[in-house]
Amino acid sequence: MVTYTVTVFTGNIAGATTFNNIFIKLVGTDGESDRKWLVGLKGAASFYQGAVSTFKLCCPPSMGKLVLIELDKQRLPLFPEDSWFVDKVEIKSPEGEIYKFPVYRWITDRSVHRFREGTALRVIDDNHLGKYSREQELKERERDYRWEVYAEGIPHCMKSENPLSLPCEVRFSFTKTSEFAFTAAAGLTELKLKGLDNCKKNWTNIDDINRVFCCNRSDISDYVQEHWKEDAFFGYQYLNGVDPVLIKLCTALPDNFPVTDAMVFPDCKTTLAKEMQNGNIFLLDYKNLDGVKANIINGKLQYLMAPLVLLHKTPENKLVPVAIQLKQCPADDNPIFLPTDDEYDWLLAKIFVRSADFNEHQLNAHLLRTHLLAEVFSVSLLRNVPMVHPLYKLLIPNTRYTLQINYLARLLLISPTGVFTEFASSGGEGMMTILKRSLSSMTYTSLCIKDSIAHRGLENVPNYYYRDDGLKLWDIIERFVNKLLSHYYKTDAEVVQDCELQKWIQDIYEHGFLSQECTGIPHRFTTVAEMVKFVTMVIFTCSCQHSAVNNGQYDYGGWMPNTPISLQLPPPTTKGTASEEMMLKTLPDVNTTAQGMATVWLLSKQSSDFVPLGQYPEEQFTEEIPQRMIKDFQGELEAFSITIKTRNKCLEIPYTYLDPKEVENSVAI
Repeated sequence: MVTYTVTVFTGNIAGATTFNNIFIKLVGTDGESDRKWLVGLKGAASFYQGAVSTFKLCCPPSMGKLVLIELDKQRLPLFPEDSWFVDKVEIKSPEGEIYKFPVYRWITDRSVHRFREGTALRVIDDNHLGKYSREQELKERERDYRWEVYAEGIPHCMKSENPLSLPCEVRFSFTKTSEFAFTAAAGLTELKLKGLDNCKKNWTNIDDINRVFCCNRSDISDYVQEHWKEDAFFGYQYLNGVDPVLIKLCTALPDNFPVTDAMVFPDCKTTLAKEMQNGNIFLLDYKNLDGVKANIINGKLQYLMAPLVLLHKTPENKLVPVAIQLKQCPADDNPIFLPTDDEYDWLLAKIFVRSADFNEHQLNAHLLRTHLLAEVFSVSLLRNVPMVHPLYKLLIPNTRYTLQINYLARLLLISPTGVFTEFASSGGEGMMTILKRSLSSMTYTSLCIKDSIAHRGLENVPNYYYRDDGLKLWDIIERFVNKLLSHYYKTDAEVVQDCELQKWIQDIYEHGFLSQECTGIPHRFTTVAEMVKFVTMVIFTCSCQHSAVNNGQYDYGGWMPNTPISLQLPPPTTKGTASEEMMLKTLPDVNTTAQGMATVWLLSKQSSDFVPLGQYPEEQFTEEIPQRMIKDFQGELEAFSITIKTRNKCLEIPYTYLDPKEVENSVAI
């Protein structure tokens, strides 16, 4: 018999402690140990929260190289069953070799749980025992992580009855749960105390809107309140606000947008053709909203337009709106509004555009393109890729909390009684129409920021910080992904042969993009380069893109007139009829305003256990080379964060949403 030294690291998180008996079995290439009870000098404190406990095990000398361990937890007589969170187990062999076993899992039952040694292995590299272990793990995961069709025509989701039915390892932490519930409850309590939650009256004074969340302000929300009427600020938001992915270069006017030179350049100093040729004209097209059935709120029909907007880059490098058509089809009762119109004609036209943008942003740019896709990426990873696989180790940090936050989104936001369903102009039937249209028009190009920027012709537009920071982050992530995956995949043939990797992308294609070839999404990988690009897109979507479209929601939506959740009157059909009174009657009722602002406040609030991009509290990779690559990645992100902070000191409106220090690793809020 020989002695193995076993060190067990219990997680330093709330509830991690167990007073149950812990048993372990060591399994190697040439044999296995008996099931051993871990008894140490610390006694009952051996598996206390944050504890690091060492045990000596006498085992057969002929086990060979350790492949996996088996852990199980058994309740003591008279003691209740409890849960135990294990970070990792390290084992020192008699020969002095150290084996590391990443766990990072809750063990809640009496079953035997198997964990592989930390060296990342593709299925084609694994031995017979390892392949059997992979198969057993994936069978369990297929049982725990099941697909469900939430609604026809949108990405599939994780099947779960409630948050507690989710596997323990993907649920919120105690900290996250408590803070999320507190923020939500505090917002609703404040509204109730102010009597705003059930007030179905119109606003009678624009300044009264300050009553909703007078204490919950940010520097940018204050700036928005002061500048929301300005044309230059209107245009700025399509570059650096929460929906920076809609704008595109206009090289020819759409047939359904009959703007003339006399309308937009009455001084005759230039023409549309000349400005388009010089790359100075840009288009916003909300065609996804065309004909969508609007909601009924407080017993009143709401209005949702599908505007077309022309923006002009001025010689001062400001982007300003020069023409707005609020419906897709030109008609006598669908005028093209201009900056030269009466003050409230023009302001009301911009308000209708901003309300359309609220719905387009929330459903397409935010919900579909980050939350729902991140869930598909996560469920497919958890169903098809074992813990020992390098892809799992790379991507599991980017799945943190996503399944529970999406369950809550379906329950609290888009269910029949959800806030969005009840209070947004596109809520209900219209919401599903927009989601289906958005998915059917989604392309792989639009999900990859480099390709998207080029496709939309926005390489040279000035002051586009989303583009500048996003492209830099894409490059940093891509270099990291390329180095790491190329360490494990030397040839294209190795990619083709990896059945677990291929099943992952196939499931994403089928359940995320509903097998629609028109999207351009790959359904299999044939080269290392294809794999690297797709994995880069997944990480960028789950972290950077979500941050860009989520973190500024209260900054830009906290002052409701800038981004109304709904509108109560139809747009003017003739010019010269709008007034301040009409604008106030058009804006949402008091309770609708309050519910919308409470929601964007909640969705913008980071929890204290936030994990920024590139930080990996869980040591999934145990080998020296991948660990060195991770440190290099973190160094690049650190340097880029400093660059952004330096730039922002010179900006009137700092752009922080893609600062790596502010980007969460996953879709967690």
